[in-house]
Amino acid sequence: MAQKPRELTPWASPLDNWGYELRELRTLRGLSLRALAKQAVLDHAHLGRFERAERMATRDQAAQLDIVLGANGMLLRLWERIGSEHGHVANPPAHVANALHKLAFPGQQQAVSPGDDTDTVVVPCRTPEGIRFVPVPRRAVLASGLVGLAAASFPAPAFAAPYSPVGSSTPAPVEHFAQVRRVLIQTDNLMGPRTVLPAITQKLGELTVLRRKARGKDADRLLKLETRFEELAGWLAQDIGDGRAAYAHTARALDDSHIAGDTDLTAYILGRKAQLAADLGHRSDALGLATAARRTAPAGSRLEVIAVMHQAHGHSLLGEELEALGSYDEALLLLERADQDGVWGSWLDSAYIHTARARSLADLGHHEQAVAGFRDALEAVPAGYRRDRGVYLARAACSHAGVGDIERAAAVGLEAVQIATETGSARIIDQLGLLDVTLAATPSAGGAREFRSAFDRILYHPAQ
Repeated sequence: MAQKPRELTPWASPLDNWGYELRELRTLRGLSLRALAKQAVLDHAHLGRFERAERMATRDQAAQLDIVLGANGMLLRLWERIGSEHGHVANPPAHVANALHKLAFPGQQQAVSPGDDTDTVVVPCRTPEGIRFVPVPRRAVLASGLVGLAAASFPAPAFAAPYSPVGSSTPAPVEHFAQVRRVLIQTDNLMGPRTVLPAITQKLGELTVLRRKARGKDADRLLKLETRFEELAGWLAQDIGDGRAAYAHTARALDDSHIAGDTDLTAYILGRKAQLAADLGHRSDALGLATAARRTAPAGSRLEVIAVMHQAHGHSLLGEELEALGSYDEALLLLERADQDGVWGSWLDSAYIHTARARSLADLGHHEQAVAGFRDALEAVPAGYRRDRGVYLARAACSHAGVGDIERAAAVGLEAVQIATETGSARIIDQLGLLDVTLAATPSAGGAREFRSAFDRILYHPAQ
């Protein structure tokens, strides 16, 4: 028989309150101490002591638990109160990102320490190692004038906020949340992830509460919808440059898909994990996850086509040209015969596959062919898909630079910088970072200086 957890006393002290909230969030997420320890890369025995107020976490540990549990900064704020109310902090605040002890902002002379505030946002920063995404205080981002980057905090449901979801008097809550998700997806492409992420994570909190209260088929439907929200939160977290949060959301989505027993959902999320692994630079993992997605997807479905596309991209990252291009050809053939499922891959068409192929051609060094592919993609992208247009522009700019057309690369890159400024998309900024490195080698080339100056204005810089 499992041992009954010790009753906690949150009223006893700020440290006890912190431990109580930690256990509440862990329980709400359905995680054991060992499961949470694995996700947060901490000792599970330490976690138990944290919950029982027998040991105080360091600030870095509190921050990591806040991210993994989706506490929206609540655990960090409660951790700070332990020190302020007791007159000391057992572990002094550590600066975020070890190489970035101080950040200087455009138009300001003073440096700001990330330890000065617990309400943080992830922003792109120029470092000696290249462009990195790091958490810094929201107030500092606002003060710098980069307002567009201050819209979203760490991706996490606001569980600590007073709960006011759609009530029982609202008919068909599943349909309501499904409609909300569709609207937010459209808004994301137009305005960027930082605008949408807070709403998505708030709805995740509401869905979790509703699903835990529901029974039978209603609970099953809410779980599947919650899984789709988790996957979307992972996509948005990835697009603001927070890879750890993206991984945590996507991992939870995969777990929930298995609980729901929905193999279609599992196949789709395996594909998303393959995409995330590719963007994080885990090439072999990307191909392996894509292969698992294909094994799981029903034969003849659009999910199978999506999985084959992820396989193609994985092959290209590994330099396996024949396998990559052959997989794209296979995806096109499969698409012709695929069922017309309105749920999975309704956005998938031959133009989308050719655009993905252009990206892989660039990875393989065939920049001239990639330029043509991105040109077609830019002509076909709908007007409302602002973020996608920025991604295609940034990739096209890199391919123009790859064929030696520096002037065109700089001009296209400048257009992408404008969209990056509007949306804060890490997908765009990552590509522009590659272009920036290339143009730095030819600073006198036409437009290179102008592009690099414009790109610099949307980045933070370490203090000199």
